[in-house]
Amino acid sequence: MRRCAGTLLLAMLVIPIGCAPDASDSLPFEAVADGRQLMVSVIEPAAEVYWDAVGVIMDLEGTHEIEPRSDEEWEAVENAAWVLAESGNLLLMEERTQGREHWIAMSRAMIEVGRRAVDAAVARDAEAVFDVGAEVYFVCVGCHAAYATETIRPSDMPDSAAADSAGERVRSP
Repeated sequence: MRRCAGTLLLAMLVIPIGCAPDASDSLPFEAVADGRQLMVSVIEPAAEVYWDAVGVIMDLEGTHEIEPRSDEEWEAVENAAWVLAESGNLLLMEERTQGREHWIAMSRAMIEVGRRAVDAAVARDAEAVFDVGAEVYFVCVGCHAAYATETIRPSDMPDSAAADSAGERVRSP
């Protein structure tokens, strides 16, 4: 009986190992969404959550500070930051890069700014989230200025963005 159990256990271990892919095989990454779909359904919603998490609104009733107040709200900001960071990796898939060095540089910039966004959200530092949100914005605008010019307003162009950064900490509607 022991011999049968041992043989069965050995067979269970050998069969999956024999069917496992060779470690030398590369992983077959496959883009499912095109660039526009990735932007609209993954990156843009995450960026909006991150950007909308912290700010100041001034209206006739006064000044209203916006920032996450609960664990759940901070978790949403953190999750959005993770999506932004990992989106850079999705943008680096071969079908999307097509060997374009600028695209690769912009995708890596998204990863780096995404890391800072995660750090700010994990630290629950509203001021850092706001500041890194501006960096995320500049990475997005820099990429759109080259690859999606129809999606940005003239005031969003990188040349005018530097002038805007001296403005007050107020989000316009």
